[in-house]
Amino acid sequence: MRRFLLAAAVLLALVVPAGSAFARPIHAGRMGIGDSVMLDGKSRLLARGFVRVDAVVSRQFRQAPQVINYWRNKGLLPSVVVLHLGTNGAFTGAQCDAAVKAVGTRQIYLVTAKVPRRYRDPDNAILAACAKRHGNAHLIDWYGYSHAHTNWFAPDGYHLTSTGAYYYAKFIASHS
Repeated sequence: MRRFLLAAAVLLALVVPAGSAFARPIHAGRMGIGDSVMLDGKSRLLARGFVRVDAVVSRQFRQAPQVINYWRNKGLLPSVVVLHLGTNGAFTGAQCDAAVKAVGTRQIYLVTAKVPRRYRDPDNAILAACAKRHGNAHLIDWYGYSHAHTNWFAPDGYHLTSTGAYYYAKFIASHS
């Protein structure tokens, strides 16, 4: 039996390239990927146990698979990914599916947008449908939770105040 296991390990080492994503274990933890809204809450998410938050101003949803692949290829994509994109424009169901596919077997939490734009409701419906299509995808309804709390937001209606960042991180962390 030992010889069989040793032979199998040697064969696997020869077949699977050392730098491949397959060869790397999936580490525990949560990572956030987002735009400026998540950037507003970054320090609070890290304080609530996120291992990493990759959030930048004006990030588009179509960029999600590229960002996910970057971290996965580095071996630093943890078992849970929280994706909060959609503030900066409309996206498609195919783009959401591509993001879910990029995480592989990991769990992905799709966060609804709270932005006063005409694409908000269609985008949030796309997120809900995407979460239903994939067994490893889940919806976090930030819009539903936050929209009545105007003091959580800057005058633009979607960037977070300090109070908003607190409640954002608390809500996202408790639902992912």
